[in-house]
Amino acid sequence: MDLVTQTHLITDNYRRCFREDLIAPGGEAAMRLMEAPFVVLAHGTEADPIFNYGNLAAQKLFEMDWATLTALPSRCSAEALHRAEREVLLREVQEQGYSKNYRGIRVSATGKRFLIEAARVWMLLDATGVTVGQAASFAKWTSLADSSSNELKSS
Repeated sequence: MDLVTQTHLITDNYRRCFREDLIAPGGEAAMRLMEAPFVVLAHGTEADPIFNYGNLAAQKLFEMDWATLTALPSRCSAEALHRAEREVLLREVQEQGYSKNYRGIRVSATGKRFLIEAARVWMLLDATGVTVGQAASFAKWTSLADSSSNELKSS
């Protein structure tokens, strides 16, 4: 799927679930979402879902380039110890369509651990209503190495 189509899928479904815009409507949406000052990730519906989108903020936080991130099973963004918790979240989102205030521990490619906070997770449905994945967005996390809080400012 090309970035323009993926962007529309992510932003249209965000609006459907949360009744607000993830980014302001208008031209160049794919570039604006890619460069947004908050993390946006998405994965497909494979048996072991693979990330198929990660904006620049996600790539920086997870310390991966596009090619590495979009080849990664999304479960690998959580340490094995925290994967059961992640699975509970994904089942909840599957049943309810979204989650508004998720918190969970994730890990970067170099092993840096961080607690994501106030994450929104939502189902991605195509134009016919078929589930094609899930997406997540958050702007706040806390490093667990030094307990420093980081918050990306939205514009």
